[in-house]
Amino acid sequence: MAADEETPFDRYRQRIDRPLVRLFREYGLERKRWLIVGLLANLVAQAASLLPPVVLGAAIDAVFGESDTAYQLPLVPTSLLPQQEVEQFWFSAILIAGAFLTTAVFTWIYGVVANFFAHGVMHNVRSDSFEKMIRLDAAFFDDKQTGEVMSILSNDASNLELFLDDALMNGVRLVVMVFGIAAILFLLNPQLAVVTLLGLPLMVAFTWWFMRVIEPRYEDRQSAVATFNTRIENGISGVELAKATSSEEYESGRVRDASRGVFESIMEVLKLAYFYRPGMELLAGLSFAITFVVGGYWLLADGFGPFTSELSVGVFITFVFMTQRFVSPLAEVSSIVDQVQNARVSASRVFGLYDIPVRIEDAEDAVPLDNPEGHVEYEDVSFAYPDFLARAEGEDERGKSPAADGGAVLESTGDEAEYVIEDVSVEAQPGETVAFVGSTGAGKSTLCRLLLRLYDLNEGAVRVDGTDVRDLELASLRTHVGYVSQDAFLFDGTIGDNIRYGRFDASMDDVRDAARAAEAHEFISELPDGYDTRVGERGVKLSGGQRQRIAIARVVLQDPAILVLDEATSDVDTDTEQRIQSSLDALTEDRTTFVVAHRLSTVVGADQIVVLEDGQVVERGAHEELVDSGGRYSELWGAQTGSV
Repeated sequence: MAADEETPFDRYRQRIDRPLVRLFREYGLERKRWLIVGLLANLVAQAASLLPPVVLGAAIDAVFGESDTAYQLPLVPTSLLPQQEVEQFWFSAILIAGAFLTTAVFTWIYGVVANFFAHGVMHNVRSDSFEKMIRLDAAFFDDKQTGEVMSILSNDASNLELFLDDALMNGVRLVVMVFGIAAILFLLNPQLAVVTLLGLPLMVAFTWWFMRVIEPRYEDRQSAVATFNTRIENGISGVELAKATSSEEYESGRVRDASRGVFESIMEVLKLAYFYRPGMELLAGLSFAITFVVGGYWLLADGFGPFTSELSVGVFITFVFMTQRFVSPLAEVSSIVDQVQNARVSASRVFGLYDIPVRIEDAEDAVPLDNPEGHVEYEDVSFAYPDFLARAEGEDERGKSPAADGGAVLESTGDEAEYVIEDVSVEAQPGETVAFVGSTGAGKSTLCRLLLRLYDLNEGAVRVDGTDVRDLELASLRTHVGYVSQDAFLFDGTIGDNIRYGRFDASMDDVRDAARAAEAHEFISELPDGYDTRVGERGVKLSGGQRQRIAIARVVLQDPAILVLDEATSDVDTDTEQRIQSSLDALTEDRTTFVVAHRLSTVVGADQIVVLEDGQVVERGAHEELVDSGGRYSELWGAQTGSV
């Protein structure tokens, strides 16, 4: 991925050391008893599955053979074994049936327990990933990496789940089968065992090479999937714009290009994987073939060359069965490696998200904002939007950026950032209404977000009742500051739930009263399901004006001491705006209120109007005073009213 295409995750992800070890340390240890039970059950199941070929070989030699070969089982004293052929036959049958039953029972146990462990870990990973994501600073979301987050919560979590469930248990199965079979073969006939295991070092070397070569290809594949998810999310979110501008073909092309990137990255993985898998199967198959040839000729010639020890038909058949059992787990190494490499990349992406620092958080000695009067001061405030990618590269060992103590500097380059707010000072007494007006991009909304401490300023201070917002507990600050933005967001749910959001314990009577105050009760009552009407994703089933009134009702229910109205009536018609404005006048009467407005008619009654241009205050005063001054506000007023 090119440097200019890096996401906020990438540089943090690249710092993760031994991600799978960290996964077990942070999530596996608390559920270790389930992991241990699963591993032990898997061990018993695989060990039991090795017993039938050994018993069969012993029975062939002692019960069905023409020689007087004694009935023997590895590591079992002869005194514990039956001596008569009929007893040996039924003993063998019972052992074989018992082995299959034990394998089935313990396979079921380890399957259930392993899934309980894996899915439990992934439940915690998904929950923690979302909790981390939602607590990240607002600056993180300025990069609009929704698809990247979705990729972590879905694709990466699924990869880790496969690793914890399939790869981990199959890895144990592989180890048990390889070492168990090798031990049995050496106990039965060391010389033939050496022949059978000749290909094992080659398989180990081949696997080591494969893991080294394929890891970066997995990383490229995960990045391509994340890019594709982001493109899909953006395309769906912007479908209305695409249709309105006849850009469907353009968007389809962008998705097609992203999909092509996924296809090509997957093929790079598969081309190598399908070289490795047949290679492993070939090496395992050669081991089987060599065992069959050497052992078979050994029996026919009654020994040859260095192979002079006794080899019975039963032992040879056991070797043939065991070597076949040997082929299957070794051939599955490719799938295990595939899942392990996927999991390593996915774990690094998950922990890369975890390691993105949250800078907007409570100070160690933060104080609550109790019963605020609503006195707000902006003192010499300057602010530039932070750059997450720059910070990732420029953080010092303590995880803090070099500019943490002030100064708008891009940490990765040292270049000066562009201020969007510069040396702004505004004061609002309790109960006053202050309006921010000016052209688009002047910094009006940014000032409001600084009051909510969605961002930390670079210079100066924002105070509430004399206390810097950086010294206040975030939860108490935001509880007492009600915010209605221009883009009113609604969750997929009922209208009642959306009004109640943030005040989840509010009664329906309180919800209805808030809706009436926001001029929303009338249209809600006319809906078929009233307050139980589902609004759809992002409130798509409602008009812009209806969504705005529900958002206002939400703030009315919050009953804050300080109110921020950021173009709160921009999406309603003139009649509705007048009705909402009258309710807002009642709502703001005893509250400190900040209003961002393009329609100057909505702020003529403000106690103070602050005119911003390019992030600086160029005028301030009451409406009549500013109109009479003939300055920038007067120009804006004249343009909107047609008086100039």
